[in-house]
This record gives sequence, structure tokens and C-alpha cells, in this order.
Amino acid sequence: MPQALTPRSAEALLRPLEKSTTSLTAMLEYLHETGRGANIIGDGGTTVTGICLDSRAVQPGDIYIAAPGARFHGAQFAQAAVETGAAAILTDIEGEDAASAAGVPVLLVEQVREVIGELSALVYGTDEACPELFGLTGTNGKTTTSYMIRSVLRALGRETGLVGTIEIAAGDTPIPSILTTPEAPQLHGLMARMRELGVEAATMEVSSHSLSYRRVDGLRFAVSGFTNLTQDHLDLHGSMQEYFETKALLFDLERSDRAVIMVDDSWGLEMARQATAEVWTLASDPATTGADWVIDNVVPAGLGHRFQLRGPDGTVIETATGLPGDFNVSNAALAVLMVLASGVDPARLQEALDRANPLTVEVPGRMQVIAEAPASIVDFAHNPDALARALSSVRSAEPGSRVIVVFGATGERDATKRPIMGAVAAQHADVVIVTDDDPHSEDPAPIRAAVAAGARAEIQAHGLLSEVREIHPRAAAIAAAVAMAGERDTILVAGRGHEVFQEVMGVNLELDDREELRRALLAHGFSPLAATSDSFDPADEG
Repeated sequence: MPQALTPRSAEALLRPLEKSTTSLTAMLEYLHETGRGANIIGDGGTTVTGICLDSRAVQPGDIYIAAPGARFHGAQFAQAAVETGAAAILTDIEGEDAASAAGVPVLLVEQVREVIGELSALVYGTDEACPELFGLTGTNGKTTTSYMIRSVLRALGRETGLVGTIEIAAGDTPIPSILTTPEAPQLHGLMARMRELGVEAATMEVSSHSLSYRRVDGLRFAVSGFTNLTQDHLDLHGSMQEYFETKALLFDLERSDRAVIMVDDSWGLEMARQATAEVWTLASDPATTGADWVIDNVVPAGLGHRFQLRGPDGTVIETATGLPGDFNVSNAALAVLMVLASGVDPARLQEALDRANPLTVEVPGRMQVIAEAPASIVDFAHNPDALARALSSVRSAEPGSRVIVVFGATGERDATKRPIMGAVAAQHADVVIVTDDDPHSEDPAPIRAAVAAGARAEIQAHGLLSEVREIHPRAAAIAAAVAMAGERDTILVAGRGHEVFQEVMGVNLELDDREELRRALLAHGFSPLAATSDSFDPADEG
């Protein structure tokens, strides 16, 4: 990540190069047409060329959004925004006085956050011209599936964009950002920038955070996909039902034309029932009744699998993924079906799958193989279900081989999953090494203790033979795992994936699990595979 980026310079990278103008009067008319109360204080003929939520990132000609926040109202920063170049201010009654005092026209609305996405679309023209959007939500699998969709679209000859946990890219052009998840104005500016660069279709991870905070408002998805729903982010949502209801917002006809939904559990079935967009259902078990499409004839092939997708009227698509794990078969199937649901001819899609092998794509930090002997893998699994899937997928059938897992739990997140993750590790691994993930501002020792307690309780309850160790810092835990491993063993370093910094008490410490694993392997005479390069480090959101 370029260290020189500031909020203002980062914002500029998420904007179209060619500016268009929108008047405050046009915004007012739009709001009235859509039934929202609004008023202009000052010159309604004032035009703006951009829209921005952060006073520090305002570009000359912007309308600055002065919205209420958790601690401050954005109107407190209206004067600073004007000094940076804001031509107008969007705010509510609470912010009216401070905004008016800044000396530029004010667009006054009842609920600021309810209109940000739509006004961003109006300013950047994404209401009329936007890349075809593929959206992905779910607890696990979003990132891998998004990379697979991009790869399939490229195999079909389309110029693609990507907005996700690991990177933002327009075609082959990376777009650096200091933003964890772009807000609605940045997303619309980014779509306009992609349009300029010739991007025809873009894939986007749509987290529960982005739905809760209305970051994807004003965007319309051609196809949206649902992977699964398991316990995560309950610190934000409070309950699994609330988590589900937030995810379900993506599959409303107002946001998505078509939905492809995995129906392997009750959450998926309920999602398919509630969706108002046109729904295609997908099941990983060929015995599932009622699913539109099923995954069938799964056969191991190298580290991955070959498989078939069987659909209505006897339609069959055959393909393969080289990524390990049964869950990556599901990810690959979902990617293929989402592209098919966008209107691609099945025969043309089959030809692209046969020719280009697009579902075998390296995704940084997602089941990323660092060495083959011992099998050494880094994965982003950071919740109970993902950890169980990852551990199950790496278990070797070779006699005498062991699974060694290194992981922890994140601070300032759902604490109830910590002992659960410890129990999952004890169920599936022979050696459980509990260490630190990102403790953030929490004391890491109690986090480790809760995870280790869950593992030991599971061992005692079920008479398991797993061994539990607590080792910190994380680099020492990784080194310890390699030191005890034989060539037939498997090491899984889980929880942080592609991340290159560990946050401890507000300080970002350089730490890349992949590099630590490579270093430890070399130190013990093992041969890691050649490293690939990636440099993005956004935090995960569900």
C-alpha cells in the first residue's frame, strides 16, 4: 500500500478523470420526484462535479455530505470542507446552521444517509451508465468466488473490474486505496472511473457492513450470489436473524435483477424464499430436491476437483478447479452459475471453461499453498465454519500424517465464537497452536485463553488426542509449527490470510503469515514454493 496516500489523494483515485456537472436544482428535482422532502438554501444553480463524505478528502467542486455520525455531526467540519474546495453542502436540519455558516449553498434533506447513494449515482452518471455488476455476499467464500467470476469473464473476452477485500482493480490497473470499504460516493466514483477505462463488468464483495451502512445504495446488480451464512459479526448484528436480514437486502428486486443462492442449509433456503429478485438455487448435494441446479460427479483432480453442474431441461456444464477443498467446488459452481445467469450462452461458457481453466486462480491468502512437503497452507478462515472447512480439506489420507493448525481470534469482535473456534480446531487437528490474530485494543492474553479453553474442553468432553499449545507472538507460533512438522504433515496457518499488518494496541506491526511460513520452512531445510506478489491489506468485513 503506498505510504504517501492521504485521504484526499486516495479519493482522487476513486474518481472519473473526466468531470461532469450536476446542479443542486437537478438534485432537488430528483429528490422530489422520488418522494423525498428537500430544500435549497442559496443558489440552486450551483453545480458540483463530485460528492464526498470526508471533509479531509474533498476535491474542488464537490458537494460535501455533512451527515450525523456516532460521535460528531459532519456539519462541524463544513467550514474545513469549504476551505478545501467544497462548492455546496448536503445536510439535515441538525446540521443546517453550521452548514449555512460555511458560506456556500446547502441542500437540506430529512435523512442524509438515505439519499447519499442515489445522489452519488446522479453526480457520476452511474444511474445511466455503469459496468454490469456481479455482487457476492455470505459469511465465507466471497473473495474466492469473486476472483473466479472475474477469471471466467476474462475467459469470455470481457474487460473486468474487481472491488473486494484484497484489492480494487479496473482491468489490469490496480487502484490503491486507504479505505477499508468504499462508501457510496467512492463506489459510484469508482464505477465511473472503471467505465472510462473500458470495464464492461465488475465483481464486488457486498459485506453485511456495506449493506447495514447503505454503502451500496444506488448501485444495481445484474446478478447477486449468496454463499452461506455462519456465525460471524454478531458484534455488529446482535443475532443470526439480524445478520441474515441484513444479507437479504441484497436480493431485493430494487438492488438485483437476478439472484443465485446456495441452498445447502436452512439459511440459504430461507434466503431463496425471501428474495424478490429472480432466483436460481444451487445445491452441492445432487440428492437435494427442488434446487434448480446441483453439483454432481465430483472427482478429485490434483489438489482440486472436476465436477458437473446439472440444471433444468438436462443442461450440463462440466468444469474443474485446482483449488483444494470441497468448499472451493461450491465457490467455483456459484461463479459459473452467476456468469450463466447474466445471459451468457451455455455453449459459449462451456468453451471458455474448457479452453482457459479459469476456475484455477490463485487468491492471495485463500487456501494459498506455500509448500508441498510438509503441506503448508495459509487461509483466511477466521470463524468456526470456515476453520472447520479448511481443516477438513487439508487432512491427508497418508498413514501417520498430522494436521497442525496455527490460529487465534480477533479482538474487539464477537467474543462468543472464541471457544467455539478452539473446539473446532481440537476436533479437526492433531496439534492446536493458539496464538494472536489481530487483538486491536484488547489484551491478547484473555483472547488466547478463551480459544485454548474451548479446545481443551472439547478434548476432555470427547476424549480426543489433540495437543494444545499457546504460543505468542504469532511469528514464534508459526516457527514452532514448522519445527515440529515432518514432510508428511500438514500445517494450516489460519485467520489472517493476505493481511500484511497485525494491529496491536493501535499500532500496525508488519506481519505476513505467508512470509513467516516461508522463512520458517527455509530455516528448517524445507523448500517453499515461489512467492507471488500482492500488497493490499484491507480488514475483513462480512
